[in-house]
Amino acid sequence: MAKSELDTMLKLGSWAFLIGIIIALLVGLYQAYTLASAADPFFGTEVGGWVAWLLAVLGGIVGVLAFMGKGTITAKEVPAFLMAGIALVVMGGVFTDYWMFLEPFIGALLSGISMSLSIFVAPAVGILAIKAIWDIGKEV
Repeated sequence: MAKSELDTMLKLGSWAFLIGIIIALLVGLYQAYTLASAADPFFGTEVGGWVAWLLAVLGGIVGVLAFMGKGTITAKEVPAFLMAGIALVVMGGVFTDYWMFLEPFIGALLSGISMSLSIFVAPAVGILAIKAIWDIGKEV
């Protein structure tokens, strides 16, 4: 692979990661607002569904590029990314069900942001977990 192609892949991975994080944070804040108010939760709407798909696709791009060794997540960083990603996905699940037990807006804020970040990170975690299992199996 030519150096310019590798640079393009690294830029694509970096931009996908950065755009995904920014969208997830902004959408999480809006989700928090809709949870705390009487409005329908954002991810329960049609637009929210499309935004969730966008976040999942961006997370998939990040995961595939990291799987190929051309993304922003290096082989040395994969274990830490997997651990942090699993913690984030678990946190998203917990706050999704129990956000109302905290101060209404704080619980909604934690739920909205962790849910949107989980939607973004879960595909990358899944892809890199498969790679990790594959690598462990090859060593036997």
